Amino acid sequence: MRLREMREDRDLTQKTVAAYLHICQNTYSQYENGQRQLPVDILIQLAQFYETSTDYLLGVTDEIRPYPKSAKRAP
Repeated sequence: MRLREMREDRDLTQKTVAAYLHICQNTYSQYENGQRQLPVDILIQLAQFYETSTDYLLGVTDEIRPYPKSAKRAP
């Protein structure tokens, strides 16, 4: 995952990102180091925070720009 890269590119500390996510710094550190599985809701929050896609954070794509939001369909 690219969490550390994204954080360091923005000169942020783990504590700052953890505060944004309302989690402990130690928990965020474990996500960044791959010691703990990243929950989907946290992954989505991070993608929104860094203005990228979840696929980019997970290393599925090298395209840093987020996907366009889809239009909601009527039921």
